[in-house]
Amino acid sequence: MKPDFIIELKLEEIVTKLAWINVGLVVAFAAAYHLFAEPLSFGFSLFGILYFTVGYAILIVLHELFHLIGFVIFGKVPLSSLTYGLELSKGYAYATSSAPLRNKQMRKVLLLPFWTTAVIPTIIGFWIHDQILVLLGAMLAAGAAGDFFMYRELRKQKDEAWILDDPVLPRLRVYNEYPDPEDLPLE
Repeated sequence: MKPDFIIELKLEEIVTKLAWINVGLVVAFAAAYHLFAEPLSFGFSLFGILYFTVGYAILIVLHELFHLIGFVIFGKVPLSSLTYGLELSKGYAYATSSAPLRNKQMRKVLLLPFWTTAVIPTIIGFWIHDQILVLLGAMLAAGAAGDFFMYRELRKQKDEAWILDDPVLPRLRVYNEYPDPEDLPLE
């Protein structure tokens, strides 16, 4: 069964845009921290570098885990349909489900990690005056830009449409009728 529409995130075409979003958000969050929490202080310590590096890695892994949680909570998909992995050679993590979801559910799945790995750490960082946590929140907010692109494109489709996540590429297949996963060759 061929999809009625395909939404694809071409990373090679948007990598520069994503880098600028990342820089812009880090600068904006740093300025907000400076204005509302306490003056920024830049110092380098082994602990600070380790905290940032490990925190970033953990939040990236959690970002993808929250996609899986979203598939289960919002999409009611079976656990057996979930796949999670790291593509170290290409520098990204992924989480997907082989089960189709309604468009409205998929949009929730896409944005759940933004709220849990970008917004919540940022709020906690401001609350406890943790500059590194605020900057990690900015990095994860920028990392969710691809999810926002997909979300924006899904808003153009019917809420009743069925969405099937591609297991390999950052691509969503849109079907107006229920796509039986058994009949779908995903290439």
